[in-house]
Amino acid sequence: MQDSLTKSSPSTVKLSQAPVKWFDKISIRGYSQFRYNRLLETNPDLKCEQCDKSIGRGQSFSFRRGRVVLSGDIHERVFLYLQFDYSSDISSSNKHFLQVRDAYVDYAFDKKKTFRVRAGQSKVPYGFENLQSSSNRLPLDRNDAQNSAAPNERDMGVFFFYASPKKRALFKKLLDEGLKGSGDYGVVALGAYNGQSANKPELNDNRHVVARLSWPFQAGRQILEPGIQAYTGQFTLSPDQLSSGVRCVTNRTFTDRRVAASMILYAQPFGLAAEYNIGEGPGFDLATDSIRVQKLKGGYVMASYRSKWEKGYLMPYLRYQVYDGGKKQETDARYYHVKETEIGVEWQPVKNLELTLAYQISDRKYADFKVESIERGNLLRVQLQVNY
Repeated sequence: MQDSLTKSSPSTVKLSQAPVKWFDKISIRGYSQFRYNRLLETNPDLKCEQCDKSIGRGQSFSFRRGRVVLSGDIHERVFLYLQFDYSSDISSSNKHFLQVRDAYVDYAFDKKKTFRVRAGQSKVPYGFENLQSSSNRLPLDRNDAQNSAAPNERDMGVFFFYASPKKRALFKKLLDEGLKGSGDYGVVALGAYNGQSANKPELNDNRHVVARLSWPFQAGRQILEPGIQAYTGQFTLSPDQLSSGVRCVTNRTFTDRRVAASMILYAQPFGLAAEYNIGEGPGFDLATDSIRVQKLKGGYVMASYRSKWEKGYLMPYLRYQVYDGGKKQETDARYYHVKETEIGVEWQPVKNLELTLAYQISDRKYADFKVESIERGNLLRVQLQVNY
């Protein structure tokens, strides 16, 4: 009877599954950075417009960053990435507005994503520290020399990336294992972009062109990543950047080009990073009270040590940086002479929380049409970062 019932049972009916929607493939993550910069401060007039605007007189607790990222493979060859910052300031008296940081789409020409093309607002592939996420970098701010090449690190354009599956796996390993990698921007990167920086209108008919070669490799227990990069283009100063009376070419447009070398030894447990760039771009000339194309140079060297625990790590570091040159994003393309030492330690007791202490010894000389100043001072900075 049992056998008869079994034989006469209907066949198993296969239930059809509803197709997966693209938005079901999107992940949400982010981080927030809460800072206080005025412990042991010796000079309240010392500040850094390019770095953290909450350094110096009249400042207190602040949000440095508040990021939310939406990303995912909405197709096997199409990757979407959107990043917003909810701590952006639109003026000195209006803070914590939502702003787009990244908005781009990647198309892969093959299933292994060896060749990719990116369109939208994204980081410009120039420099190693510029490409590191601020949630992943040891020093509290990026170095003046490389970061002045691409203010906010981002711009609107089209970029091409190549990396073999083996190299892509290595880029991922550097992030997954907490080794402070830069992410996957290919071993070869080429791009054309506006050149006026993120969330800024294009002001001329020229395009910046950038190229980067980076080659991470394993040597025994160590991982090294040498790199070289360069860009060229025309940068136009906006009218609101110019002081009344400063001398400037009529179209406010200047040659803007650089080349940089990078060498990274990942901390296992000792690490060493060094970058240096040279080039020319707009800069204020104090002798003639004018803005003209001037030579620039600068970079940094940083040593670090990674002490790993069962659930976290401790990473002390020491960075020294120099920069001589103009900053195209500041008033009158303000000219700088910078020497700065940062001694810090990052402590991550759990995955979702990081505490960084950084003592800075700064010597900053700068000049524009209205101001010539030399500011020297020391300060202890504190940052609490929450990863979610």
